[in-house]
Amino acid sequence: MPAYVVDTADRVRKRLLAADLPCVLGHADFEAQNLRWRDGDVWVVHDWDSLAWQPEAALAGAACGALASASPPTLAPIESSAAFLVAYQDLRGYRFTAEEQEIAWAASLWPAAHNARWEAVHGDTPVCCDAIRAQAAERLRRANA
Repeated sequence: MPAYVVDTADRVRKRLLAADLPCVLGHADFEAQNLRWRDGDVWVVHDWDSLAWQPEAALAGAACGALASASPPTLAPIESSAAFLVAYQDLRGYRFTAEEQEIAWAASLWPAAHNARWEAVHGDTPVCCDAIRAQAAERLRRANA
């Protein structure tokens, strides 16, 4: 596995573990193939073995990095992730604290790091590996990681 993927995953892990936020139970794999839509609304969510006990900001962050992914999965553009987080907070009616913002940005790399590991182990085209190489520095900066 590329060293930059391992380094990114390690920094994300450390930042998420350092969080002092309450956890909630939520879905941690909101990639496009796990959602079905009807009339502009989420109709069905699949892949419920991806439940996680994490801070809300981590779940929202993971979604902002992965929501646009289909097959093969990849990492959303940074601008799209930022727009997702703003929309999430608007719909939620609650603004993330500075720590929650950092946790969301750290978690935005979490699904991509998992998928990059898969690519490396199975010799697949390095879609997530390339996305991490291109975006990790900025996402980790926003995460204070």
